[in-house]
Amino acid sequence: MKYRTFGTTALNVSEIGFGAWAIGGSAVVGNTAIGWGPSDDGESVTAIKAALDAGINFFDTADFYGMGHSEKLLGKEIGMMKDIIIATKVGHRVINDTIQLDYSKAYILEACEKSLTRLKRDTIDFYQLHSARLNHFENEECVAAMEQLVQEGKIRFWGLSLNTFQPASEAAYLMSRNKGHGFQLVFNLVNQRALPVIKDAHQNGLGIIARMPLQFGLLTGTMLNDKAFPTDDHRHFRLNHDIIKSTNEILNKKVWALCDKYSINKTSLALSFILSVKGISTVIPGIRTAKQAMENTSGIVQLEEQDMEFLISLYDSDWSVLVEEMEKMG
Repeated sequence: MKYRTFGTTALNVSEIGFGAWAIGGSAVVGNTAIGWGPSDDGESVTAIKAALDAGINFFDTADFYGMGHSEKLLGKEIGMMKDIIIATKVGHRVINDTIQLDYSKAYILEACEKSLTRLKRDTIDFYQLHSARLNHFENEECVAAMEQLVQEGKIRFWGLSLNTFQPASEAAYLMSRNKGHGFQLVFNLVNQRALPVIKDAHQNGLGIIARMPLQFGLLTGTMLNDKAFPTDDHRHFRLNHDIIKSTNEILNKKVWALCDKYSINKTSLALSFILSVKGISTVIPGIRTAKQAMENTSGIVQLEEQDMEFLISLYDSDWSVLVEEMEKMG
């Protein structure tokens, strides 16, 4: 495992991290699935241990994943373990069986205490506002809350987990005011919309966490065109057969041949692409099993410049329309 400095912070993170959304288990709010379907805690614990054995020291979760269950699992297995970095998020809550966004100072301070308890930690290494939008920052309460938590020693560093499809304005707002220490954003072979944000953040000394590196599993190369997801899996309303088929056609025609060139599998190529972009601090594939922990931490290579240029060029020519379709799906 290789390690990278997270922006200008003191955090030295594994280039492959542990995305802990899926281990939160099945969760539905109203008619909206907010998880990846059922999970087995025993299997999740085995996955966490395998990740540690593989050299992963960065674990990313949220208080909303499994309504706190993901944090509890990490707290039980990692807790105050030395040299392990935990990032979590705040801002999503359930009120009257609906998802609400709350970035008030009072709520953030309260939620942080609850996360610390679940994680069995004295301090959160990287605390993120979970998809906060521009109007929340203009209110200024959320920034004041995060800075207070730093002063109190409850968190070491803070940042923003950018919304999935339109990440630019909130990032620009914080960077123009020199606030926060990093961003989490969607970035992968298919969805490259955040590339300008990555470049700007890197120039401003901010760390970058790349989430959704395998685009809901599409970039493992194993998803069949007729794949269907149960209603308690959020992909049920995010992926349809047309999107899966179109993605597979482009990958098979233009991308997967590079696997032979580098002697790596499709997952490794997808992860290697992200880590070959300057400014990326860590990539957080979702890990549910020990097998996935091993697969996601092997075969990482630096792609040649000409191959990177080609893969980046595909966004405008092939992927951008598909990303817009996915956005319409939710």
